[in-house]
Amino acid sequence: MIYFDNSATTPVHPEVFDAMLPFFKEEYGNPSSKYYTLAENAKKAVEEARFHIAELLKCDPDEVVFTSGATESNNMVLKGYLDTRSGVRIITTKTEHPSVLDTAQYLESHGVKVHYLDVDTYGFCDVDQLDTLLESDHHLKTLVSVVWGNNEIGTLNDLSTISSICAKHGVSLHTDATQVAGKVEIDLSSQVITFLSLSSHKIHGPKGIGACIIKKDALGIRTKLTPLLHGGGQEFGYRSGTLNVHNIVGFGKAAEIAKRDLRSTMKHLAELEQYLLQKLHEKLSGILHLNSRAATKIPGIVNIRFEGVNNELLVKKLADHFAISTGSACSSSKPSHVLQSIGLTLDQVRSSVRISLSRFNTRDEIDLFIDTLTR
Repeated sequence: MIYFDNSATTPVHPEVFDAMLPFFKEEYGNPSSKYYTLAENAKKAVEEARFHIAELLKCDPDEVVFTSGATESNNMVLKGYLDTRSGVRIITTKTEHPSVLDTAQYLESHGVKVHYLDVDTYGFCDVDQLDTLLESDHHLKTLVSVVWGNNEIGTLNDLSTISSICAKHGVSLHTDATQVAGKVEIDLSSQVITFLSLSSHKIHGPKGIGACIIKKDALGIRTKLTPLLHGGGQEFGYRSGTLNVHNIVGFGKAAEIAKRDLRSTMKHLAELEQYLLQKLHEKLSGILHLNSRAATKIPGIVNIRFEGVNNELLVKKLADHFAISTGSACSSSKPSHVLQSIGLTLDQVRSSVRISLSRFNTRDEIDLFIDTLTR
C-alpha cells in the first residue's frame, strides 16, 4: 500500500515510537501524583514534551495545554470563550474544518451571532470583509477563528495580516493550525494570535493527543476560558483529567523532530509536489484541473479534479494499492463544503480528489501511482 492521505493522518515516526515505549511498561506513573520516582519521571517527561511543542511554535511552554486533539481544542476555544464573556460574536470562514464550523453552527442555534467570511476561488478568506465587520458592533466582544492552512486544498491564509487586523480592533484570534505545523514556519512570538489548535497525528506523532496554545496577555495573565472538562484542575485549570503521558511523550518527540527537520521536510514536500504535478500534466493534461493555487499553500497537499471521472469510483479502484481521498476525513459522507465555497459545481466536486504527501513518500511511489492511474 502506498499512502498518499497524510492530511487525514500520518504514520508514526520510528523515533516517536521508540520514545513512547518505556511509558507503556516501565514509566507508568501519574504526573499528578507526588514525590515518588515514577510520578516525578512522568511529570518531567510531560514538561519536556511541552517544551518541544513550544519550541516548534515559538511560544512559552506554559502556554501549551494538552488536549485529545485539534477537534477538542477548537471546541474548547469557541465554547469556552463564549461562556466567560457576555455579548460575544464569532467571525469565522466558510471553509473551516467541521470541528469549527459545526461548533459555530451549534452556538448560532443557541442565539450566538456568527458571521461567515467569504473566500475567493482559491480559498483565501476576505480580509477586507473581516476588517469591515470588526468596524461594526463595537459593543460586542468578538472571537475571530480562521484556519491557517486548509486541510483539503492547502490554501494558506495570510495570518500575519489577519492577526494585525484583529490587533488593531482589540479582538482575540483563534487559528486551527493542524495542517501547517511541521510544514510551515510558525512564530507565535511575532504574531498576535490568542489561541492555536493542533494535533499530534498530523506530524507523525500518535493519535488521541493534541494541544491548544493559549497565549498569556502582555502582563503574563492567562486568558480566561471555561473548561470543557472540570475535575482535578490539570493543565493550568483548562483541562482536567489524568494526563495521557505516553501520547504526550510521543507528541513532544514528534514536535522535536518536526522542528529539527522543518527545512528539509518543506523542501522535500515542495519538490515531490512539483514532480507529481509535472507527471500528471504530462499524462493527463486534457482532463486535469487544479483546485488550488500552486503558490501560497501548504507544501504536499494537492487537490485536483479529473473532468468526467467520478472521485468515489476512482478512489475505490485505486484502494488496493494507493490511499488517496475525496476530501476531509472528518466529513467524508458529504460533498466538500470547501470546494463548493470556492465556487465549484457539485459535478466538479464529485470529480475532485486530494493527494497529500509526507516526508516518507518518494518519487518512485509517484511514478507507480501515475502508471496505475493512466493504464
